[in-house]
Amino acid sequence: MRLHGRACRVTIFIGETDQYHHKPLYTEIVHRAHARGLAGASVFRGIEGYGASSHIHTSRILSLSEDLPLAIVIVDAEEKIVDFLLELDDLIDEGLVILDQVEVYRYVGRGTAPEDS
Repeated sequence: MRLHGRACRVTIFIGETDQYHHKPLYTEIVHRAHARGLAGASVFRGIEGYGASSHIHTSRILSLSEDLPLAIVIVDAEEKIVDFLLELDDLIDEGLVILDQVEVYRYVGRGTAPEDS
């Protein structure tokens, strides 16, 4: 897959304990993105944060939380991301989903040589 130039980034903020059919929601999102052939997805675990509920979740030992914030970041062509958003509507009950226009400078996987531009 070649991804270069204008693209779209979707960032999904959810809680670590959010579930979909008894498995982690972040796993379901990443696997669905992969099944749709999106360019890539990464899950980042936050050390502290709060959302619409205004409840602060933290990894500090004195107030240890089991529901740390997660950010799932997916980048691909805008039309593929927009199509994927419809699937997210069925998965996410609470959280935040944001879209950004981005410029892809380099996208090369293991074992692949970069193409000359």
